[in-house]
Amino acid sequence: GARQHNMARRLVTNFKPMLDRVLVQRTAAVEKTAGGILLPESVQSKVNEGTVVSVGPGGRTSDGKAIPMSVAAGDSVLLPEYGGTSVKFDDQEYFIFRDDDLLGKFD
Repeated sequence: GARQHNMARRLVTNFKPMLDRVLVQRTAAVEKTAGGILLPESVQSKVNEGTVVSVGPGGRTSDGKAIPMSVAAGDSVLLPEYGGTSVKFDDQEYFIFRDDDLLGKFD
């Protein structure tokens, strides 16, 4: 119920990816046409956009220098078609990508 949903939300907000990893929630696929026609899952296009939920502290070079992250929580990003590690908090699905796997950032 609501208690479990709040616990899942707290888990997500307290989750920090390691090193140069980024937790992303994919943007939902379009389920209806502009005219209101419902589309079956088989024809819904896979959405390659998402919102950054949280980011790790960044990677390190071989000599130990910090490599800053290129994205921050709240950024809208372009995702690769495949890849990412799927994780679920409650019924919400999120993906973990490496910072350099992200294809771009929307302003």
